[in-house]
Order: sequence, then structure tokens, then C-alpha cells
Amino acid sequence: MKVHSVEEYINSLPEDRKIVIQNIRQVILKNLPEGFQETISYGMIGYVVPHSIYPKGYHCNPKEPLPFISIASQKGHIAIYHLGLYADQSLKQWFTNELSQHSKSKLDIGKSCIRFKKINEIPYDLIGKLCTKMSVQNWISLYEKAFNKR
Repeated sequence: MKVHSVEEYINSLPEDRKIVIQNIRQVILKNLPEGFQETISYGMIGYVVPHSIYPKGYHCNPKEPLPFISIASQKGHIAIYHLGLYADQSLKQWFTNELSQHSKSKLDIGKSCIRFKKINEIPYDLIGKLCTKMSVQNWISLYEKAFNKR
């Protein structure tokens, strides 16, 4: 099912997942530095650097704004995709170290994807802190160093 708005995405979820995604969304909106824009990106709720700030867009598809964070309800977990974790190993190390103080669950993390299988153990406070760690300008600089080889 293709969704066209954040509300449509949230309303498409089962009730238990809907509450979790709404809670994560509120934490992100409260803590994300100014300049990022909420949208539907790649079928998920996304937080991007809009073309008005970064006209080059995403190197994979310049017509798309530069992605930063996405949240999604996947089959067996809730996922938070944070591209800053992929591009900045010190940020990923900070998050990994902090998670043990905020959750009893074993860390399940990929290059940029944090997977939460137990929806009652999501560390909302830590997600909020993670959101504050990188401004739009920090992300653009890091992105251009790490990914943009044009």
C-alpha cells in the first residue's frame, strides 16, 4: 500500500504499532534541530533536508531531498533509520554505549537501522538525545564527506 501522508501512514498501522510510531514521531519532532522537514520518504515517515536548504538532493536520486532519519513499522520490529549513524562512527559508538543504560534489550543495529523487537522497551529518551546530536549543517557536511563523490 502506497501512502501519501504521515497521517495516512500512521492510520494504516495496527493499534499497538500506531501508538509506538506516534510516540517516536513526537520525540523526533520535539528534539530534531530546526531545518529538517517531515515527509513520506521511501514509504516511511522521513525527516529530510529539503531542496530549499540542500538543492543537490540525495545522490542516489537528486529529485529526492537528502534523507536523514526514517521510522517504520516493519514485520517483526520497529525500525529507526538514522543515516548519521552510518556516516559518523563516533555517533554510532555513543549510541551503542548509551543504549545499555536505557534498555534491557540486546542491541540490534545495522549500518543505519536500529531495530526494536520489543515495542514496550523502546528508549524514547535516548532517541530524543540522538536527534539532538546533529544539525542540518552538520549532516550536510558529513554527508558530502562520506557519500557525495560528485
